Amino acid sequence: MNILIFGPNGSGKGTQGSLVKKKYNLAHIESGAIFREHISQGTELGKKAKEYIDKGELVPDEITIPMVLETLKEKGKDGWLLDGFPRNINQAKKLWEALQEAGMKLDYVIEILLPREIAKNRIMGRRICVNDPNHPNNIYIDAIKPVDGKCRVCGGELKSRSDDQDEAAINKRHDIYYDTNTGTLAAAYYFKELAPKAGFKYIELNGEGTIEEIKDTLLAQLD
Repeated sequence: MNILIFGPNGSGKGTQGSLVKKKYNLAHIESGAIFREHISQGTELGKKAKEYIDKGELVPDEITIPMVLETLKEKGKDGWLLDGFPRNINQAKKLWEALQEAGMKLDYVIEILLPREIAKNRIMGRRICVNDPNHPNNIYIDAIKPVDGKCRVCGGELKSRSDDQDEAAINKRHDIYYDTNTGTLAAAYYFKELAPKAGFKYIELNGEGTIEEIKDTLLAQLD
């Protein structure tokens, strides 16, 4: 089973992707990790990518796409879930062409739907328990809202990550994601339009539900 997943920061995409990965024993391939691995291993593609990164420039698609494909082939022999790529319409088109040329099947594309303002609130509302960072707390989500300002699980002190409070950075990332002309949503819509004739299934999920509700809805459509 090969899956492509879309969702804005704050939508729970990573959580749902992890649940799907565990259930179906898929390789969870995240775009940032692809660059780090190729660079650390000193591959030819990694060396080329590093030249651009060191100059503060974006790595061209001509390098990124082969990197992604190579990783899918190596790590995803028993199925993969690709997360964080493509980020724009051009990458979507080139990725689809590359998958076709490589004879790699795409089975599902998942899009988690979430209004932009809610996505931003979820990011800025995250609170980290000093006792256990895995205790979920968010001041904007009723189901996991802290109790009297303390961790809802253990009553521990809570803190927030500085990057979660950087509204300008969040807006910049969301500007890219919610761009329906050339950005990430444009890439998602490209696959949505392609799905009926290309033979894969496009799944839309309401990201405003609980983790369990979203998981149950998703797994029902994957089975």
